Amino acid sequence: MSAPAHDHRDSRLRYAYNTNGLTSHRLDDALALLADSGYDGVALTLDVAHHDPFAPELGRRTAALADRLRGLGLGSVVETGARFLLDPCRKHQPTLITQDAGGRARRVDFLRTCVDVAADLGSEAVSFWAGVPAPDQDRDEAWRWLAEGVRAVVDHARERDVVCAVEPEPGMLVEDCDDWMRLALEVPEVTLALDTGHCIVSGRFAPEQAVREFAPLLGAVAVEDMPRGVHEHRAPGEGDMDLPAVIAALRAVRHPGLVSFELSRDSHRADTLVPAALETIRKMEADA
Repeated sequence: MSAPAHDHRDSRLRYAYNTNGLTSHRLDDALALLADSGYDGVALTLDVAHHDPFAPELGRRTAALADRLRGLGLGSVVETGARFLLDPCRKHQPTLITQDAGGRARRVDFLRTCVDVAADLGSEAVSFWAGVPAPDQDRDEAWRWLAEGVRAVVDHARERDVVCAVEPEPGMLVEDCDDWMRLALEVPEVTLALDTGHCIVSGRFAPEQAVREFAPLLGAVAVEDMPRGVHEHRAPGEGDMDLPAVIAALRAVRHPGLVSFELSRDSHRADTLVPAALETIRKMEADA
């Protein structure tokens, strides 16, 4: 006998906002803005602007941040997509598939540090990506390096009881959900960091289909809008994604984790966009 369908109207989603869209705010002010606006958590991108992992006294600063998050009632996920944190002259470099072994090791060490921060904050997950292959790079070799690096991070995360979530990114070695499945077969402990907007840029899954298909494997979720076929993060309603369908799918599968907005190009209007984005998605949720 099949189980009865459950009513998901009371399965309220929990929302967060990525600090990479709050770089004109001090971190403490950004967190207060999120709490005052009604968010449930923060997607904390470790970067020079917010909680620099290479600045002195990381442990002390992380303990203070954990206290601040508890005081504001905010949960967290740790994001690792800072643009120039590891190399001030090359965006997002080095990566887990960089051809230089020393560069790959630097990325792994950074991700291990992110795991430590997540453990000390009690974060739901650490989200990271593979990297963009070089034009002349052997993809089989890149996959070997990727699997080795992810295993090293996952091994450390297991010791700290932290969830690792790998995010498919358009143009990267792990570009879509099918690529993620290939990686998960090699490193079974990884979860999926699903940015539903990416699904209308690359891959065969519609956003709401990806939510339902991978529901038990979701470690992190982001839901900002995008134009179809263009990797450009936009506020809800400013792109082509069917956000109400995504919300309905997340509620139907009773997704328990934070659902984030990642609007890194909108720091200049964060004062109005932070509350407006949440108001928009709450209205969609209420109408679903």
